[in-house]
Amino acid sequence: MTMWIIIGVAVLLVIIAVVIYNGLVALRNRVEEAWSDITVQLKRRYDLIPNLVSTVQGYAKHERETFLNVTEARANALNAQGVAETAKAENMFEQALKSIFAVAEAYPDLKASQNFQDLQAELVDTEDKIQASRRFYNGQVRDLNTRIQTFPPSIIASMFGFKEREFFELDDAQFATVSEPVKVDFDGKK
Repeated sequence: MTMWIIIGVAVLLVIIAVVIYNGLVALRNRVEEAWSDITVQLKRRYDLIPNLVSTVQGYAKHERETFLNVTEARANALNAQGVAETAKAENMFEQALKSIFAVAEAYPDLKASQNFQDLQAELVDTEDKIQASRRFYNGQVRDLNTRIQTFPPSIIASMFGFKEREFFELDDAQFATVSEPVKVDFDGKK
């Protein structure tokens, strides 16, 4: 009788371990999927930038340094690896992007251009999608990290090498300068 109790407890523990492991795998996969969503949206935005730069360049030929800064920031952001490096590159990219919109403010013909307005609308849509992707990613990271930190999943997580993930957030030092979304409203409408 005691033997059956021991076997029953062992089987129960194995079942619990398998359920916890499978839950951790599912959370890890959701985090990876959420990160993939962010990279897709960031790439979409990066792909819009050459068109935006060339449109603005047509009107503001003497703003060469601004265009170079945006191009360099875009290249750095495209080459960023991992969450922390991508967040840092994104902060620099957003600052460069703000400068190109500041240049565009000085050119009423540019603001009235249909091409510029179309790019502006695409960028607004993309920024919204990036924001939603960041929120989703950070929520999935929170869930995974919470699961890894709680008992008994923490035991299974350490046994199988599950690691906590980083949140995709702004650095505190740069948060003050990037606390507002990129402004793309040039025609005065809200």
